[in-house]
Amino acid sequence: MVNIGYFKGWYFKCSTGDKTIAFITAYHYTNNKNSASLQIITDDEAFNVPFDRLEYTKKPLCVKIGNCIFSERGINLDFQSDDLTLKGALDFEDFSPIGYDIMGPFKYVPFMQCRHSVYSMCHKINGQIKVNDQPYKFENGIGYIEGDRGRSFPKKYIWTQCCFENNSLMLSVADIPFLGFHFTGIIGVILLDGKEYRIATYLGARIKQVEKNTVTVKQGNFEFTAKLLNKNAHPLAAPTNGNMCRTIHESAACEAYYRFSHKGRALCEFTTDKASFEFEYN
Repeated sequence: MVNIGYFKGWYFKCSTGDKTIAFITAYHYTNNKNSASLQIITDDEAFNVPFDRLEYTKKPLCVKIGNCIFSERGINLDFQSDDLTLKGALDFEDFSPIGYDIMGPFKYVPFMQCRHSVYSMCHKINGQIKVNDQPYKFENGIGYIEGDRGRSFPKKYIWTQCCFENNSLMLSVADIPFLGFHFTGIIGVILLDGKEYRIATYLGARIKQVEKNTVTVKQGNFEFTAKLLNKNAHPLAAPTNGNMCRTIHESAACEAYYRFSHKGRALCEFTTDKASFEFEYN
């Protein structure tokens, strides 16, 4: 009998001032064994802490791993090892969920390699945590939460996310294997001045251009460009058939350029050093 691995993970990004930190909690099942992990990526480094298990609830979202809790209401950290100490608490307020499932009708399609979720495009963060000797103090900081589940990350994909001026955006472009063939899957949301713009394959989105560090997608009269200018990437573990054996590289906060336009007129266009980026499309 062929063993089919599985994973489920949640991504909690927290930014304040000139500091960004993201926590990735994950459950993995492979070779008939369950395990879990907590990965942490900062501006300067990344950590990967193995656990035997985690517990979670879907609604409201709450993940407990060891003595640490990650939820829609906030984060509580309580962990210590020879190499890593995590302490403190953060409170989340003013969640910004999207209008409907980011997968659209694909949420009903079986045998998908990976399924994506977006829990909050933008929310406020207050509190204080410490990672080893590095303090992170949040006073009206900003956060973002998403999740993934399935068997494996796509072989080729681009993912980016950025909060800006009480607005937020995310885009994922991936090569999707499905029932013996491949197609390009696009999902994206731009939350701009309280209005949600959805960019997705199931709405007619397609790639206009993809090259090293730049992707442009087009949907009707809308066009969205994301360009990685200066990466600040650190290694993270990613799933292949449930086994966290693949190494990807993510910039939790790096320099990027974004442009979102309608009929050629820019609805937003900016360069930032607060972008999160993974460009695994070579």
